[in-house]
Amino acid sequence: MSVAGSVEGTWDLSISTPIGRIKAVIELHDEGGTLTGTAHGAEEEVPLADVALEGDQLTWRQAITKPMRLNLAFTMTVEGETMTGTSKAGRLPSSKVTGQRRAVPVEAEG
Repeated sequence: MSVAGSVEGTWDLSISTPIGRIKAVIELHDEGGTLTGTAHGAEEEVPLADVALEGDQLTWRQAITKPMRLNLAFTMTVEGETMTGTSKAGRLPSSKVTGQRRAVPVEAEG
């Protein structure tokens, strides 16, 4: 498994913001050693930009329009099936983020 592949999968995120807790889902993929991804939440789907993994530190950027238009920068530490870190939106205070990787369903043989 490549280093990038070690974070592949679907992750359920919980973001503690000044306006309350926001749930989001990110999907990370290793495409030939390059990490790509998509975020789902607040009735919108957006691509992740500048996805990078250095050691156990995962970073990415994304632009959202709901609940308001924001450019977010995430800095996370990945430990096995969990990740913790922060999301920063411009001059707003950093928000604490936690994430849990979804279990991969076992495909039925058949």
